[in-house]
Amino acid sequence: MKILVTGGTGFLGSNLCKYLIKHGADVICLDNNYTGRLKNVEELLNNPHFTFVEHDVINPIDFSTPLDQIYNLACPASPVHYQGKAAVKTTKTCVLGILNMLDLATKHNASILQTSTSEVYGEPLVHPQVETYRGNVNPIGIRACYDEGKRCAESLCFDYYREYGTQIKVVRIFNTYGPHMREDDGRVISSFIVQALQGKDITVYGDGSQTRSFCYVDDLIEGLVRMMNTPADLTGPVNLGNPQEFSMNELAGLVLSKIQTKSKLVYQPLPKDDPSRRRPDISLARQQLKWSPTIPLSEGLDKTIGYFKKQLAM
Repeated sequence: MKILVTGGTGFLGSNLCKYLIKHGADVICLDNNYTGRLKNVEELLNNPHFTFVEHDVINPIDFSTPLDQIYNLACPASPVHYQGKAAVKTTKTCVLGILNMLDLATKHNASILQTSTSEVYGEPLVHPQVETYRGNVNPIGIRACYDEGKRCAESLCFDYYREYGTQIKVVRIFNTYGPHMREDDGRVISSFIVQALQGKDITVYGDGSQTRSFCYVDDLIEGLVRMMNTPADLTGPVNLGNPQEFSMNELAGLVLSKIQTKSKLVYQPLPKDDPSRRRPDISLARQQLKWSPTIPLSEGLDKTIGYFKKQLAM
């Protein structure tokens, strides 16, 4: 099976490439390395079943060999990367990127899985978040390039499905963590771990009562693959994430309990439009994919701390 993974050198993409290669696929990894890193897939570069293509999904592309599946993961996914000077680029990646990939999937009669996000729910008025909830997003805020970009990408997927019969799959990913995260990506788990390992104070925004639900990357990848290989009539969207909810203060305390450090908590103002609560309802994933997370946060943190220890020692 020939599979294209866009955003393939990023955090999720590189883990997905390794999973697919391990399970016998021929993988084309496409990335412009804007936030991804080639070192994430360096162990695959000499594998005959793996091909790296440096390319930006904003621009059209085609392949001479037929494609069976496309996983579209290309997009900056952390606020420090998609806010500010990268906002327009992020919107282009979300919208032009999925248009190009949908055209490619339609031409090759390939299934395409779009990785959407829990950010489409915005500051949720429904908790936990179910797929039928339409969200509460600020369309002109500093996060809108990502939030609204992903919402538009979902819309385009379903337009292609209705107009052209394109085989689509849409998942909404909640906070995910694990090896191959960047040390500087600004996500809360990587930030807390790196700050603690470096003996720096741990930055908590707001009063630390806001919550997130954290899914270890191995669980998430399993969910993506299961969704891709469902019958054609299951289009989604389907939530993928861990329904166990933690406050930022609880997370910081757990990280500090695992790392010998002089770090202490320091509190900074809450960023604009930062959601106060996040927890997925994964009833649909349990029912349709027979999927639910198996790795608890404490175990996943141990694996992630081990990864960052090695990275910081290089």
